[in-house]
Amino acid sequence: MNDFSTIITGAAGFIGRNLVAELNRRGLNNLLLVDELGKTEKWKNLRGLFYEDIWDPDMLRQAILGEVDPGQIQSVIHLGACSATTERDADYLIDNNYRYSRDLCEWCLQHDIRFVYASSAATYGDGSKGYCDEDEGTPELEPLNMYGYSKHMFDLWALKNGLFDHIAGLKYFNVYGPYEQHKDDMRSVVHKATEQILAEGSVKLFRSHRPDYEDGKQLRDFVFVQDAVDLTLWLAESDSPSGLFNCGTGQARSWLDLVTAVFSALDREPRIEFIDMPEQLQGKYQYFTEADMAKLRNTGYDAPFHSLEEGVRKTVESILA
Repeated sequence: MNDFSTIITGAAGFIGRNLVAELNRRGLNNLLLVDELGKTEKWKNLRGLFYEDIWDPDMLRQAILGEVDPGQIQSVIHLGACSATTERDADYLIDNNYRYSRDLCEWCLQHDIRFVYASSAATYGDGSKGYCDEDEGTPELEPLNMYGYSKHMFDLWALKNGLFDHIAGLKYFNVYGPYEQHKDDMRSVVHKATEQILAEGSVKLFRSHRPDYEDGKQLRDFVFVQDAVDLTLWLAESDSPSGLFNCGTGQARSWLDLVTAVFSALDREPRIEFIDMPEQLQGKYQYFTEADMAKLRNTGYDAPFHSLEEGVRKTVESILA
């Protein structure tokens, strides 16, 4: 691995693609990208990027388990995972999202390589225990789906072994932005709404199935992808703080706010239809998420986050382009 300075897993994915583009913008091209392209259209996200090589995840796993010489690698940014909240194969998720992360983390620690990884706001479950990222609250969390639990497993392992003195993790909230097209049904509502408006002139949103929330007033912490990228790269620097941090704006906004911003970006009047939520989602749906950002801000990270309206406009412009 003598030719590489940074390894990025999930590099052809949504956050990964934007992160590699930002590294290129900063003049870094000696990158090893890791992703499973298969027969999907995800390879299209690689267009316009500069890097040394791309490996599939098994190639990297075999290399690190074989005690490969790390060469000049300074950091590993581990974004790769199965992120489908509807995935039900628990054995697959445990190996792909938990054990793979352990293998990579242990190799980085052994070779004094900075390790930054993606956790998820899905670890917070229904939010009844709050959205604070302080370590003492982490063992009490109860994710609602197996994806969230597989991420939570790694957080717990790192916490139990005292690794947050050496590594950094990010609990990404609802990230949206350019280069989500390959995610199909897992795309953000910004992408889905833009597509629906252009095709039909209107947007469909889930009805609320709780009396304390009006239709469309379910709340999320929406994060523009450039803000997530900037924070991730800041934590990848060797002198940055270690720990497990939320990545959100700290301000919850409603789905109505979101789709209204999409209509505005398209210069159209809002037309919204409410539909029933599928039964299989009703018990696993988060009605409110809002990142507690105090822990991160106390480290000295003071970069502002895009407003929802700014981020949505930039995303819609990129889709139209």
